[in-house]
Amino acid sequence: MFQQYFEKFAHYLRFEKRYSAHTLTAYMTDLQQFASYVNDTFDHPTLATITHIHLRSWLATLKEANQKERSINRKISSLNNYYKFLLRNGWMKQNPLKLLHAMRLPERLPTFLKEQETEYLLEEISFGTDFKGFTDRIILELLYLTGMRRSELINLKESDIEWSLQQVRILGKGNKERLLPIDYQTIEQLRDYIAAKKKEGITSKYLLVLKSGAQLYAGYVYRTVKHYLSKITTLKKKSPHILRHTFATHLLNKGANIQSIKELLGHAGIASTQIYTHINIEELKKVHKLNHPRG
Repeated sequence: MFQQYFEKFAHYLRFEKRYSAHTLTAYMTDLQQFASYVNDTFDHPTLATITHIHLRSWLATLKEANQKERSINRKISSLNNYYKFLLRNGWMKQNPLKLLHAMRLPERLPTFLKEQETEYLLEEISFGTDFKGFTDRIILELLYLTGMRRSELINLKESDIEWSLQQVRILGKGNKERLLPIDYQTIEQLRDYIAAKKKEGITSKYLLVLKSGAQLYAGYVYRTVKHYLSKITTLKKKSPHILRHTFATHLLNKGANIQSIKELLGHAGIASTQIYTHINIEELKKVHKLNHPRG
């Protein structure tokens, strides 16, 4: 049965790869969809008898249902990682995904905030003077000032702050650790925030918490970022990831090299980071067109 190792795979993703709950749900949903399809269409084939033909048939069905290329590629990636897991543990001898190719995607550049917008966000917007407002401010500041992922922010602990070195320790995807610098002003704000937690009677190992003392969760961070970004930008998308894109783009515009940005973002390979060089080129084209005599 195709899904006989699903539970072991989910355990691997959660505890060894340390994937977020959102990512884990996406992976398992993709696998369950494929399992349902092959069981209903091909009379319950086993792991050993599933081939690239079954996979092509499923992908064709997804295309006919007008699934977007990016969504289909994610499903291919989910299946590919499942088969790699099976091969690593000796439960499969070959990966049928090797005979398939990901769909070509239309190039889509990340969207980001202008420098004036981030300055207004952090200097002019009122977050309120209560504990919730303080938490919301720290959420926005850390996401922009460090470029960390939403899941990394949520799981950040007080013990991850290296006060004397003015840096924060992040445990990212695949259990990869990286150190991110933070300025003196932010360090002092974090000291004040921890003091405010104690004043509220909150004891938690997590740095950022709700007023109840509970750990932050993905939906709260998303809604908070969307709420405040709506005050400063007309961008259609207003997710926490926009602040990560903004962090990387502003660094590049100020002269940071692409390898340094890769390390700060925690990307596994340089290809994921190079998308920001395309943004820079597009901005240069605009400057040239507006200012060059023959632009």
